[in-house]
Order: sequence, then structure tokens, then C-alpha cells
Amino acid sequence: MEKTVKVLKSAIIRFAGDSGDGMQIAGSRFTETSAVFGNDLSTLPDFPAEIRAPAGTLFGVSGFQVQFASTDIYSPGDEPDVLVAMNPAALKVNLKDLKRGGTIIANEDSFTEKNLQLAGYSSNPLDDTSLSEYKVIHVPITKSTNHAVMDLGLNAKDANRCKNFYALGLTYWLYDRPLETTINWIQNKFKKRPEIAEANTRALKAGYFFGETAEIFTTRYKVAPAHLPKGTYRNVSGNQAASLGILSASVKSGLPLFLGSYPITPASDILHEVSTYKNFGVKTFQAEDEIAAVCAAIGASFGGALGFTSTSGPGLALKQEAINLAVMVELPLVIADIQRGGPSTGLPTKTEQADLLQAVCGRNSESPLPVLAAATPSDCFNMIYESARIAVKYMTPVIFLSDGFLANGAEPWKIPDIKDLPEIEAKFRTDPQGFFPYLRDENLARPWVKPGTPGLEHRIGGLEKQHITGNVSYDPQNHELMVNLRAKKIKNIENGIPLQEVEGDPEGDLLVIGWGSTYGAITAARENLFSQGYRFSRAHIRYLNPFPKNLGDILMRFRKILVPEMNLGQLSRLLKAEYLVDVISLTKVQGLPFKAREIEQKVIELLTK
Repeated sequence: MEKTVKVLKSAIIRFAGDSGDGMQIAGSRFTETSAVFGNDLSTLPDFPAEIRAPAGTLFGVSGFQVQFASTDIYSPGDEPDVLVAMNPAALKVNLKDLKRGGTIIANEDSFTEKNLQLAGYSSNPLDDTSLSEYKVIHVPITKSTNHAVMDLGLNAKDANRCKNFYALGLTYWLYDRPLETTINWIQNKFKKRPEIAEANTRALKAGYFFGETAEIFTTRYKVAPAHLPKGTYRNVSGNQAASLGILSASVKSGLPLFLGSYPITPASDILHEVSTYKNFGVKTFQAEDEIAAVCAAIGASFGGALGFTSTSGPGLALKQEAINLAVMVELPLVIADIQRGGPSTGLPTKTEQADLLQAVCGRNSESPLPVLAAATPSDCFNMIYESARIAVKYMTPVIFLSDGFLANGAEPWKIPDIKDLPEIEAKFRTDPQGFFPYLRDENLARPWVKPGTPGLEHRIGGLEKQHITGNVSYDPQNHELMVNLRAKKIKNIENGIPLQEVEGDPEGDLLVIGWGSTYGAITAARENLFSQGYRFSRAHIRYLNPFPKNLGDILMRFRKILVPEMNLGQLSRLLKAEYLVDVISLTKVQGLPFKAREIEQKVIELLTK
């Protein structure tokens, strides 16, 4: 039967199944292929916290959503056009998000009585009328996969594991994606087990040609490459970008990079990624706990390295006493906090933005430090590099904020030329003449001295320091002076960071302020609403402490200020306290990023009141 070809500007597909069904692999391979093809894209991986949740259960569902387009896009999209459901639980969990009239590709082999009961179905939705609003395509994915690999001598378990590639091949046919990128990946990934490589390749091709030959598909879709600015691109996740950013800061500054870290979701990938760059002189230390990790990083900074530690919210809480030591001894240190749902262990694999107040105010006494946040996965490179620049220039620990959505999400990244990156000038004091540990330069930064430098022997520690000499001091006036000096140093950083930019009119009825990973949803909402005739301005804050020095003036020029954030209004509180402005808070604490339509609804409400 001849297939109709439909050209689309963008499409959204979600793979969903058990945590052992390989949905993250299927999604990441579809993403990589689309990136090589030249599409702009944005992804949303979503997986359970359990390493292997009970098969067939609702809480064991793993998903991966990708939007790919021939135009600029800013988010993974609100509603999938296609849902690939590998079992009943995947269908039940994800159906609420599927676009009305969208397509369901269901692995009919998994819709057994047992699996239907586990998912809470009283009848088979593939056979009743409950899915009448959607286009439902039954595919015997498991049986077809087993048939494709039956002569390779695999056991049943290994054969069944190939079914994600069968589903992937089918979606490649549906959206006119080439197979070569994935076949090359399979051959490299399983080169030590050629029979597994062959099985996965066969499954991929079998799924592709099923789409070509089965008469149940009447239409396939084409999404042309995007017209991106000239340059060399790669697909990058937020954690990969952060790893490359801190590595580039090390190379640019000439400082050896030391990462002291303890594995914690969703930050562990940074430890894995950075550890692969030993050829750049990088040293990584997987510590026994979070406290040891940050203390080792502080020790590395004391020794003249670029100290770095990565963690998530629970780990940041444990590190705070040591971070406070770094505040007192005034050593450069970069702390990457990849935020996740809390409190306590909370939602380890889900995203949140609820560590802002902990980052800004989370230490004992008066201990300010700079806090920066990335806006997109690729922006993690820029902002962690900037965090290192500030840490070295001002001799201070810096907290870099990302979150699970940015860390695991991916997008095309135009690789910068390292010559174009801002300079990071590391100055070590070598002249003993007139040296004191707490002399200060024009940035109020104290001297950085490598231990063992002749004539510059000195002591540092957590007890309060006498101004200039660095001797231990309990003098009340000196303590107040030092507290004010440390605070002034951080405040003065506003003179060395960019002014806040506003997109749209410089004044008006409504300003939408975002920070962190809300960037994509706000941008998509603004584009959608502009096409409908609504007008408002937006500002995205990357420097959260100190704020850009013109931010207060910007806020005063708008009648209403809306702040969407994935917490209970933490940035809203900081803006109200700092600038005494009325802020409307739009909050979401579900372990999921904002959808554009959620912001659109609130904006329309505010503009039409």
C-alpha cells in the first residue's frame, strides 16, 4: 500500500515501558540520530528511582520524550504526538499527556491479563473503546523481535532485551530517520559480544521494515533539518556540558582540575564524565561521603588547583559546614548542585528547583557566596565556566545550580573555540615582601599562595581572622569588619557580571521572570502567546547572588511581575526581600518541569484581568 508523506515543522515522541525495557537507550538513540540529521531538539528523560522496580507496575515506568524540529525549539514539548507503550502500565501512566488524536504504538504482546491487573485495568484498553480518541496501532513487538533473532542462539532474556531496538526502528521509519548512526553505535557498544550486536541490529531493521511493509501505517512523516548558525555541533546533556565547562576553565586558567565527589543522583554523571579526561591532568576522587568530597576539593584549592565538587540537594546540605570553611579561608571552589525533588531522599530521579534558598542562605552565620544557574542543557557549559572564573577572580566558593531536567536533558550545542572564552587569570603570590594572608586587592580578594612557597608560610582555618594578618582574632570590632568585608566582596561581584537583559518592551503591564530550567517553557509560552496577539516581556536571571545591578530598576518599570519556578516561591521571596516589589508566584512541585501551556494560562489570566 502506498504511504502518504506528511511534512511537519516539529514532532514529539515519547518512549515508555518498564525500567528494564531500554526506553532511555531508545530515546537517547533517537535523539542522537535526530541531532546528526540536523534537527533542533530538546529531551525529557523520566525514570523511576528504583534500580529495578517490579515489572509491570505503575511506579516502575520509565519514559523518554524528545521534540525534534526544523525550527528553533526550547522545550521537550507539552503533548507527545506519538506514544510508544511497551506495556499497560506505560500506557496508563503516560496517556494523560498524549495529544488528543495522537498515535499510540502498543506492544500488544505485553497486554496480558497479569500486566493489565498490575496496571489497574479491568479490561484490555486495546480491545475496548477507552482509546477511541486516539489512533491505536497494535504491534507484536516482543514476538517479532524474537522471530528476528531466533537463529542466533540467544536465551529468552537476551532476545527480549532487543525489543527496544525493534520499537526504535519502527519510529525511525515513521519519521524518516536513517539507521546508520544507531547501527554504528550498536557495533561499538557491543563489540565484545558480537551476537548481541547482531541481534540488536536485526531488531532495529525488523522494526523499520515492519513500518515499510505493514498496511496498518498509511502515513509517514518528515521533519527537515533546522537552519542553525554555522559551526560545529554536538548533542550534549546538561551534565556533559557542565563537565566540559569546568574542564575548559581548568585549561584556560592553567590550573589543574581536582574533582572530589560522592555519587548521588542526578549528579553522578559529572563524576563519570570528568574522570574520562585524565589526559588533561584531571584528578578525580570518589570519596566515602559528601563531607570528605568537599573537604578534599578545598584541600586541592589550598594546594593551587581548581577545586570542584558535584552533588545534589541532600549532599549540598552535608557539605555546607565545609563550604562555610571555604568562605572563611577565602579559597576558590566550585560546587555544582544538580537539584532534585526533596526533602530528604525525596524524589531522587525527578527534577526540582528547591535548593535556591539553601544555596543563598544555607550556611551558619553571615557567609554569603555567589550563586549562578544555567538556563538550558548547553548553558551548563557557560555558567559553570563563569562560576570558575568568579571563584578564581574573587577567591571565593561559588555554587552552580542545575537540576535533573537540565542534567539529563539534551540539545544541540555549538562547540565554542576555547580562544573565545573569557580569560581566567590565576595569580599566585610568590613575593614574600610585605606579605600577609588577608591583604586584599581591588576585588577584595586575598592572596592565593601555594603551600611551600619560600617566605610565604601562613596559617588558615575556620576561626575568625584578624584583618590583614590572618591571625586568629576574637576582637568584636575586627569580627564585624571581616563579616562586612566578606559581604562587600560578594556584593561587588555585581560590577563584574553582565547587566540583566529584558526581552520585549523595557516597561509595561507584565514581566515574566525565570531562572534555571524554566527558560524553555517560558520561551515556548512567549512564542505561542505572541502568535495569538498577547504581549509581555521576560527576563531570565542567571546570576542569583548577587543579582545584576540593574535588576531593581527593571522590576520597577512593570505593573505585574510573574515568577514561575519549581518550588514554593523561593526566587519570589528573594526578589520581594531585596527590592520590596509585589511578585506573583507560579509554583509547581511535581518532580516535572513546567509545560508551556501552564505558563500561558497564567499569563493570559494576568493580561486580561
